[in-house]
Amino acid sequence: MKIKSQKDFWSALMFIIAGLGFAAGALNYRFGSSAQPGPGFFPFGLGVLLALLGALILFKSLSIESDGGEPVGRFPWRPLVVVPLSVVIFGFAIEPLGLLVALPLLILVTSLAGDEFRLREVLLNTVVLTAGSWLIFIKGLNLVMPLWPAFITG
Repeated sequence: MKIKSQKDFWSALMFIIAGLGFAAGALNYRFGSSAQPGPGFFPFGLGVLLALLGALILFKSLSIESDGGEPVGRFPWRPLVVVPLSVVIFGFAIEPLGLLVALPLLILVTSLAGDEFRLREVLLNTVVLTAGSWLIFIKGLNLVMPLWPAFITG
């Protein structure tokens, strides 16, 4: 059997593996009933749907010819390393530095993962996302998280 679209083939495998993983993980929780679903009901259903979507894409990748087989390009290592690293940095920085420093740090480091870095856009994103996060999480949801760095608040 010949793979007719590499991109669809590999994305289908990713969907199938992720879907089956979520469905298998949901088996550790109580399902409940359709009238009163338990905590395992929703993730199991989404996992199965994701795996079915992957199966459909897999079928397409093996049966429908595409131009040049849509080969997969080189593996994007930089975003794969930089994005999780920025989340780890944010996790360690939120307590001592507060939201007003840790979130812009997260946005700045994450923006370095892309090929097109524009300082003006990064600064605009930083202001909008930080203000929005403050409004939603601290003001709206009353979550207890430091806003200012610890050395300022004492």
